[in-house]
Amino acid sequence: MKVLLIEDDKTLQLMMKTVLEKNNYEVETSLFGEDGLKRATESNYSCIVLDMGLPDVDGTEVLKLLRNEQNQTPVLIVSARDGVDNKVKGLHLGADDYLTKPFDFKEFLARIDALIRRSQGSGVVKSDEIMIGDIWLNLITRDVKVANKPVILTNNEFKLLVYMIQNKNRIISRDELSENVWGINFDTHTNFVNVYISYLRKKLKEYSKNDYIQTVRGEGFMFSMEGL
Repeated sequence: MKVLLIEDDKTLQLMMKTVLEKNNYEVETSLFGEDGLKRATESNYSCIVLDMGLPDVDGTEVLKLLRNEQNQTPVLIVSARDGVDNKVKGLHLGADDYLTKPFDFKEFLARIDALIRRSQGSGVVKSDEIMIGDIWLNLITRDVKVANKPVILTNNEFKLLVYMIQNKNRIISRDELSENVWGINFDTHTNFVNVYISYLRKKLKEYSKNDYIQTVRGEGFMFSMEGL
């Protein structure tokens, strides 16, 4: 999982980066609001840490522009502005959490973890992209990454993955998959759905520790978020 730190205090930025990397996060950094906004809109992140007092563009403006672009990546504000009005303003602009400086790094890490857990559980949609668990996919280019590793899917495998994500946490019958993924509404007397489920499950498991696709005996399959 990748985190973007937009923070102009080089010492604090390095400390946050170190804490996150020690806990298996990939981290990218920016000292300026304009550069941070560019990175946030051009790349895929699990969470963005945003300072308010940036030297070129105020953090509130960065946040406003980010949300105007329909970017729903979780944002944690870290700021020395500790008044209630500042916190309310940040949250109203679309921040997901607000942490006042100075802060304990255990709390910082816990808040990052919690934001990412919540976003993974609901499935974050960023314009034409979907993030769920450690899976990221682009609905236009059909690029797929699992745990930040590119995964090559066939056209039918991609459609199968999208349909299962869109119907996560419920049992999907083989007939439903056959009709909605392949457009087949009659019995082919083959087990092609099972075959494609097997292909997809194997490709996801190559990089992910999560067992997303569950077989429900006698009923079908489920894309499960339980335990994530």
